[in-house]
Amino acid sequence: MGPPAIKARSVSSLPDDLGPEDFEAAIAETVLEFKEGDILEGHVVNMGQDEVLVDIGYKSEGVVPLKELSIRKNVTPDQIVSIGQKIEVLVIDKEDEQGRLILSKKRALYERVWGQIEAVKEHKGTVRGTVIEVVKGGLIVDIGLRGFLPASLVDLRRVRDLEPFIGEDIEAKVIELDRNRNNVVLSRRAYLEEAQAEQRGAFLSNLTVGETRTGSVSSVVNFGAFVDLGGMDGLVHVSELSWKHVNHPSEVVKVGQKVTVKVLEIDHNRERISLSIKQTTADPWQAFSLQHEVGTVLEGEVIKTVPFGAFVAVGDGVEGLVHVSEIAMHRVESPELELSIGQRVKVKLTEMDEGRRRVSFSIKQALPEFSSRPSGHRPPRRRRPAVSEFERADAREEKQPSFDVDASLEAILQELKERGIGRR
Repeated sequence: MGPPAIKARSVSSLPDDLGPEDFEAAIAETVLEFKEGDILEGHVVNMGQDEVLVDIGYKSEGVVPLKELSIRKNVTPDQIVSIGQKIEVLVIDKEDEQGRLILSKKRALYERVWGQIEAVKEHKGTVRGTVIEVVKGGLIVDIGLRGFLPASLVDLRRVRDLEPFIGEDIEAKVIELDRNRNNVVLSRRAYLEEAQAEQRGAFLSNLTVGETRTGSVSSVVNFGAFVDLGGMDGLVHVSELSWKHVNHPSEVVKVGQKVTVKVLEIDHNRERISLSIKQTTADPWQAFSLQHEVGTVLEGEVIKTVPFGAFVAVGDGVEGLVHVSEIAMHRVESPELELSIGQRVKVKLTEMDEGRRRVSFSIKQALPEFSSRPSGHRPPRRRRPAVSEFERADAREEKQPSFDVDASLEAILQELKERGIGRR
């Protein structure tokens, strides 16, 4: 990027048949003309501990101080260049206090790389470089100049220890450029997210609803479990973990467990996958409905009690409700006083709703004494005596005192007469 480097014309390129009058002019053409800030081309002729000498075809060799050799710290010249190597250098000072030509290799590289980085950012590309330093708040990456990679943008998740990244080659997006401040901000996370998005898109395009895949449980949450399919995670909702009732997903799966899942739904826009574990196994309800009919007596286990009854499991994935009125021959105030979790009981299948996949059971109807009770016998029920509307009306009248208006008025007038009130 940028204009080509200035390089001296070699004397050997001059023609052999120059006349005396042309020789001086030809020699003048080989004299290198440049100014401070120009980029020159030369080759390394000597190296010391703290500087490198470069022949640029000038009257004297140029000096590249160690600090102007590379953006990296704590390096020696032989780690950056070698004798005879062709390099580009930028002119810092044509003649310093000691009369030397001072050059900079890192600044010449900076000028070249800056234009490349601007083009990368404009086209939303990526840059590649080596992590050379850990600084406060992030990393310094050698991309021809010092690129700053904030700690929060190093990876998809926050990285606490940045030291292991030293010496690692990374790829990143350029998210901020400020030439005046010599500031270049990078984001490796943006690059990783973009790469992941491409991978997810390719993965989803090869995934079809209804297919069965094998994965491993990556995390367990209250509402289900996430399964890593090898390219993306899919969610198995708690209702799709097992045919039987599940209080918490941890009862069925654990992190790292290998599972077989069926793809239920793919949301390409939101990049979400819905999975099922239970649908990869036989439906116990179908087998139950074919093998049993209303009136069958089964043995089951109490798995839950509620104020209105108890739930009894009679097989893997098949459970039904025993209403509180069907728990015992006598009146039951609270199911938990009659039954306990894990208790084995015999139940009679009293109702089956195949559409809603529900069954109702009765414990009392499975008891021998229920079938041996007298026909039509019902336990006596205490009833409140009926009260007619007439009796209610009479009761209301009895509560109110009788009142004779005329008698009362006569008594008042008589008292007034005796007191002489009302006489004129």
